[in-house]
Amino acid sequence: MKAMVLPCVQDMRENPTPLTLLHLPLPSLKEEEILVEVSVCGVCRTELDEIEGRTPPSLFPIVLGHEIVGKVVEKGKKVTRFAVGDRVGIAWIHSSCGACRFCQEGRENLCAQFKATGRDAHGGYAEYAVVREPFAYPIPASFSDEEAAPLLCAGAVGYRALRLGNLHDGEVLAFSGFGASAHLVLQTARHLYPHSPLLVFTRSERERLFALDLGALWAGDFEDLPPRSPQLVIDTTPAWKPVVMMLRRLERGGRLIINAIRKEVTDREFLAKLDYAQDLWMEKTIQSVANVTRRDVEEFLEVAVSIPLRPTVETFPLSEANRALQELKAGIIRGAKVLRIRES
Repeated sequence: MKAMVLPCVQDMRENPTPLTLLHLPLPSLKEEEILVEVSVCGVCRTELDEIEGRTPPSLFPIVLGHEIVGKVVEKGKKVTRFAVGDRVGIAWIHSSCGACRFCQEGRENLCAQFKATGRDAHGGYAEYAVVREPFAYPIPASFSDEEAAPLLCAGAVGYRALRLGNLHDGEVLAFSGFGASAHLVLQTARHLYPHSPLLVFTRSERERLFALDLGALWAGDFEDLPPRSPQLVIDTTPAWKPVVMMLRRLERGGRLIINAIRKEVTDREFLAKLDYAQDLWMEKTIQSVANVTRRDVEEFLEVAVSIPLRPTVETFPLSEANRALQELKAGIIRGAKVLRIRES
């Protein structure tokens, strides 16, 4: 099978084409697994963290990609939920132990044996992928393959951030950054919290106009003063500076949810500039989002159908995965980027 492969951790400033197109053997199948012929795979910012070593893969060479949509072409003897020909999705959560207290509580994203698709097991930048049956998801018929791909991570992890934020309808919600995840969560918030004003902070004029098109009340730069102070901020940026700036914009008693697996280290000095009295006092809280659970993916797919959500996507052939990653790193973003692995 064809696959775009990462041979080792690399700095994309030194090597802007870290992935190599190779032919690999077809993956073998265990009794509880399904073999998926991949149609598309979303391109996520976490792939940059994997490539550059902020959350390094546990095996090399590795096939990246964790927003996978395709059809079942073979199944193990113990598989009962899916049949050959079914359309399925595979998300960031590849597996967990199933026995620890976190798994028993439905918080398998905190399991010490959590394994991630495309980091600890081969992912979807390839013609085929394998996954255990409990970690695959039926894809609603109302979404094309390209539309469904970003729902599996950008949408699902954003939905988790929204749930953790405990927003009440009418409270002000702000987004720090406006990429693949935020453009989906903004539409979701409009549906779930119709009376909540939605604000967007981003340096990109293009993203600000996009946010307004999608229904944001206001969009500005991080230095701009919004019309109201938000009770909840969801931060999706790769940097630390916006975190400090958003704490200063946050209403008293407000919540800041950091929706990122890793932050880049280039502006870590901004943490030293955090002033307790100005930025954190008055019972402001900060919480991180750690991956996703199966519940997040399943619930979000149902919510996305009910809205109905329409992701904005830009497609690339598998061979141009490096270009998609270069644009993501450069901040050339409008919605989500998706690799077309094969034609339907």
